[in-house]
Amino acid sequence: MLDKNRSTDNKWTPFSETRMNSLGYQYLQAGRKEEAIELFKLNVSAYPESANTYDSLGEAYMMSGEVELAIENYSKSLELDPDNKNAIEKLKQLK
Repeated sequence: MLDKNRSTDNKWTPFSETRMNSLGYQYLQAGRKEEAIELFKLNVSAYPESANTYDSLGEAYMMSGEVELAIENYSKSLELDPDNKNAIEKLKQLK
């Protein structure tokens, strides 16, 4: 079992995947999209096998109007989790 502050490659991270994701959404909801994107990118880097990290980054890019990057990240999320209904719906909206 992974330590809550260890990434999938066993490197220590300052926050668990869940906490980093929550922080990213706090920034996103506060209108600080650039900071949110950076947190989500860090989360993807720390947890590259998590469909949720790509889904969240896709959402931040979508909210920032960066359609191609949103599609890229939602697609990666869907590749990791083919049952990700959110990614399926967002990709339909974006294409």
